[in-house]
Amino acid sequence: MYLHELQALPTKEFVPGFHGKMIHTENMTLAYWQIEAGASLPEHAHHHEQVVNVLKGEFELIVDGTAHTLSKGMVYVLPGGTPHAGRALTDCELLDVFQPVREDYRD
Repeated sequence: MYLHELQALPTKEFVPGFHGKMIHTENMTLAYWQIEAGASLPEHAHHHEQVVNVLKGEFELIVDGTAHTLSKGMVYVLPGGTPHAGRALTDCELLDVFQPVREDYRD
């Protein structure tokens, strides 16, 4: 068991405007994002299951070509292999949970 303080975790900009703090467990990755308004993530897919939790702001998630506007309190579950993209409509805070671990998000 481990205790983490988010303020103490290092922040890394993974793509322009997407600033993340990562926590990795044995089987999953928790990605705490602060995203600048207007920042976008190009379409991609990965084998990880992903659960998108909107903590603050509005985020447009495009899944299989369909746009979904997500706001605080909304959760979107993406099965592994699903093509998706995104764009911050406002400054946003998201929590993405990935299973299995996102090895590419390790330092």
